[in-house]
Amino acid sequence: QVQLVESGGGLVQPGGSLRLSCASSVDIKSIYQLGWYRQGPGNVRRPVATIRNTGGTDYAKSAEGRFTITRDNAKNTVNLQMNSLKPEDTAVYFCKGEVNYTSGIKKYWGQGTQVTVSS
Repeated sequence: QVQLVESGGGLVQPGGSLRLSCASSVDIKSIYQLGWYRQGPGNVRRPVATIRNTGGTDYAKSAEGRFTITRDNAKNTVNLQMNSLKPEDTAVYFCKGEVNYTSGIKKYWGQGTQVTVSS
């Protein structure tokens, strides 16, 4: 069982920055892929950025050039640095982890953290 706890959300003005952090209850080297997803009001949950335990990353087009995802193996966290924030980035941001077990892939979600971009 993996527990993921997000932190770092809040209210920020357009053009500002926030750093989200997701703490894992297990060694993240055992988690194949970690990622950040977001869900705005009335919208489906969509991927923002993902990072594999090999270091490979993928970004949504809306995040490219503004957001950076990193893994801190020493602290068992995955972080999302968000710069040049826009009102359309407003959403609940969720951390997701995927673990490869011999029985198959299992996905774990955090509880989410609210990000509001507004003047």
